[in-house]
Amino acid sequence: MTLTIDNQLISLAELRKAWLAPVEIAIGGDARHRIAESCEYINEIVSEGREVYGVNTGFGKLANVHIADEELVHLQENLVRSHAVGVGEDLDDAIVRLVMIMKVIALAEGFSGVRPELVDMLCQLINHEIYPRIPSQGSVGASGDLAPLAHLAGALIGTGEVRMNGTLMPAHVALEEAGLAPLTLAPKEGLALINGTQVSTALALAAVFRCENLLSAALVAGAMSVDATKGSDTPFDRQIQNVRGHGGQIAVASVLRELMRGSEIRASHVGCDHVQDPYSLRCQPQVIGACLDVLRHVCAVLETEANAVTDNPLVFAESSSVMSGGNFHAEPVAFAADYLALAIAEIGAMSERRVALLIDPQMSELPAVLVEDSGLKSGFMLVQVTAAALASENKSLAHPASVDSLPTSLNQEDHVSMATFAARRLHPMLDNVVNIVAIELLAATQGIEFHRPKHSSMPIEGAVTAVREVSPHYSEDRSLAPDIARVAALIDKGVFCEHAASVLPAQSS
Repeated sequence: MTLTIDNQLISLAELRKAWLAPVEIAIGGDARHRIAESCEYINEIVSEGREVYGVNTGFGKLANVHIADEELVHLQENLVRSHAVGVGEDLDDAIVRLVMIMKVIALAEGFSGVRPELVDMLCQLINHEIYPRIPSQGSVGASGDLAPLAHLAGALIGTGEVRMNGTLMPAHVALEEAGLAPLTLAPKEGLALINGTQVSTALALAAVFRCENLLSAALVAGAMSVDATKGSDTPFDRQIQNVRGHGGQIAVASVLRELMRGSEIRASHVGCDHVQDPYSLRCQPQVIGACLDVLRHVCAVLETEANAVTDNPLVFAESSSVMSGGNFHAEPVAFAADYLALAIAEIGAMSERRVALLIDPQMSELPAVLVEDSGLKSGFMLVQVTAAALASENKSLAHPASVDSLPTSLNQEDHVSMATFAARRLHPMLDNVVNIVAIELLAATQGIEFHRPKHSSMPIEGAVTAVREVSPHYSEDRSLAPDIARVAALIDKGVFCEHAASVLPAQSS
């Protein structure tokens, strides 16, 4: 994909493509003009000797310290070097690529006072697939993602490490191989690079993209479980959804109806005397629909944030002013991530309940633990235990991060968002639920096959085929751990997205 940044809205669909694969990026003419105007105004301030925070002063509580003109380059480089103190596992290259693209988007708005050369350099790193090594821990989400973004900024000046073609190497070596020279930072440029919410936003966006794959697979698995247990599709009738009116509920019910349409299994018991199904089957539109509404809200917040200017101070060349504010405070991202955590946990909780239902012969009317000769064979007994363990973990991980705050920077930054952790913890939660839904897909596939020679709908039989391509029918006891991993990989690849794509905000935007 080629992406030209020219002060237009960059959609979630475009960012999703950039997360999935490398991208060519460039700055358009209007953006270049605005960047240059902003930079010229900073140069004017320096030449006139006016004192402006972050340009010729210290930082944070040290803002009252004036910095001489001959030290301004040193000031910015000191800032980058001293703030690159992240720890923990590295962010993967796909997330780093999102961080870099969103930093380009923000700087290209022309309110940061940086030179066009700096934004071009960022574009060159992206285009050469040179991704700074950014540790995942060390940001409290205000004043922006300082530590992780300092690791990004270090690559521009030739310090720290980067990955190029998948190989970790010193930044200066990668720049030389790409025919690029390290930048010397001009006034305010170090501060503009390390202030911003791009890391927390990138982590949250990647979670959204993964969650779309997960929610789609959960809908397929849920429809399969309804058919495997000879449940009813009546609760998915549009009339029921319409009188409540929630958009997510209406959309999810529509997907479930389409998934089950034409099932021979469903047709075989239309006139049965069964009255009502358990909630984990019957209430999918209400629960997963609410999760879809959460996802849509989170997408709206993150699309705004991905296109936002979030450094400080901001340069308004047209009004000849530089203003200090707080756009770096990532509270919107923290709230969005905490909200999404609830939806992820609920998708997993409901899927785990359906697994328990499938293996219980009193509830499902299927063979106990989904295997012939149960007792001699334990079948799917323990995969439900695994699903329960994962669902329980997510109850703790879903605790809101945004309610916590610790003062930093000599108490100048006395309230922080914790957005970076809020977004980062979504990924282990997603790992857990992807595995839970993989277990349900395996169990529901096994259940569907007990109804042969009757077949389910075409979409469900397609899902059965996809599962069976990586996991053979379970007839003798074996470890299902490799099967779970293979089906989980299908979920993460978006194999089950086809029937829900139209209702997913980042895929349909």
